[in-house]
Amino acid sequence: MQQQYDTSTPPPAFSEADALTLRTALDALGGVRGLDALDLPCGNGGTARLLASGGARRTVGVDSCPDRIRRAREIHHDARIEYVVADAAGMPQLGPFDLATAVYLFNQAPDRETLHALFRSVRANLRPGGRLLAIVPNPGAFPCPDWSPYGVRVLRREPHPEAPLVRAQFVSRPDAHFEFRAWAHADFCEAAVEAGFTTAGWQPVRTPPPDAERDEAFWAAYRARPVSSLMTCLA
Repeated sequence: MQQQYDTSTPPPAFSEADALTLRTALDALGGVRGLDALDLPCGNGGTARLLASGGARRTVGVDSCPDRIRRAREIHHDARIEYVVADAAGMPQLGPFDLATAVYLFNQAPDRETLHALFRSVRANLRPGGRLLAIVPNPGAFPCPDWSPYGVRVLRREPHPEAPLVRAQFVSRPDAHFEFRAWAHADFCEAAVEAGFTTAGWQPVRTPPPDAERDEAFWAAYRARPVSSLMTCLA
């Protein structure tokens, strides 16, 4: 999901809420100044730039798509960021890091084996006491809520023994289709514990202040049924 919406102009409402949620969590940890930080999948580098601009000592962005890495390097050239082409589930040892951010990574796992491999790969690159901050979709129920005003339209959910496959689209011009696995939050927690994280918790989404375009009623309705949540894990 991240790679497809991080170039939207203006950004859809749900991604503004995601960005604020992540920034608030980083601030609550005391910021990133002096930390070694890992971001995956980095897409075009939006979160990686946030970490670097916050004063991270080292920032590494990982993505499996060479074209996205190329665009991140060329369009938003920042010498403070190292970019690596790698599959997150089989990522080489790049750390150790104090912090990892993962925006819509774990929902891309097609099966439970890959889901657990993703968490193990992140954990292997964190120092003891390091933290993982992950934006993950809320699994929702069928029929899915209408998120169209917030930038996402769910088209259908296809049953699967492990996790339903959700087919959706970004409400944009033109509309962009994508899909992901609707893993339960319990599945994420199970994978985190198996990978060696000592704690796994959840924080609700944060929403921007209301304005003339998106008033308090708009954001209140979103908070009642948000697209995502923030998962926090301690190594």
